[in-house]
Amino acid sequence: MTSWFEGPLAAFDTETTGVDAETDRIVSAALVVQDAPGLRPRVTRWLVNPGVPVPEAATAVHGLTEQHLQRHGRWPAPVLYEMAEALSEQARAGRPLVVMNAPFCLTLLDRELRRHRASSLGRWLERTSLHVLDPLVLDKHLDRCRTGRRTLTELCAHYGVEAAGAHEAVADAQAALEVVRAVGRRFPARLERLSAAELHTLQAVWHAGQARGQVWFALNGAEEAVDPAWPLRPGLPAAAA
Repeated sequence: MTSWFEGPLAAFDTETTGVDAETDRIVSAALVVQDAPGLRPRVTRWLVNPGVPVPEAATAVHGLTEQHLQRHGRWPAPVLYEMAEALSEQARAGRPLVVMNAPFCLTLLDRELRRHRASSLGRWLERTSLHVLDPLVLDKHLDRCRTGRRTLTELCAHYGVEAAGAHEAVADAQAALEVVRAVGRRFPARLERLSAAELHTLQAVWHAGQARGQVWFALNGAEEAVDPAWPLRPGLPAAAA
């Protein structure tokens, strides 16, 4: 029986105006679908005119300027519909979805759907289950004693995955997908007997444990607790949104 990490996988990635999933916007995204290791993936790209200023700091990361997005990007509402439909299609096909740092990426997509379509990601997934594989959560759990950063670039280096075009949605999605396959091959005794559905449930528990006691520093330097929710943070109450 083929292990999940040697079978069909999809990967989703976004580039954004910033690092706040509640308020920042998607400027580009990509879905990469690969039916088996070594096969040429099918790629879908989206470029979005967010309708808000794009900070220079964000452009310095992904290279997309406000002027470029205004000229070549599409308005958010139809693009977000296509993204949600694409993820729903992966769920219906039973294809696991790789998302690096899923609570940020999927929460951001959810908030954009609420903002531009008066909907939510959960509504697109009401009738089927999306099984998410997060290389960050997997690596933190399976290799707990390793020190150092665990960005996608560092994970690629650690697992011997070739990474090209960092902070470009297609390249990052492809890299995350290959990292997840590499993690499976590195720890087969602990992963090969698990289904993607079982692993999805376990990752929620693992992430909550990883978040316990962990903090990150907000832009003002204040410490904030890491949200234990995975792979999607619950929506804010209407009064606080």
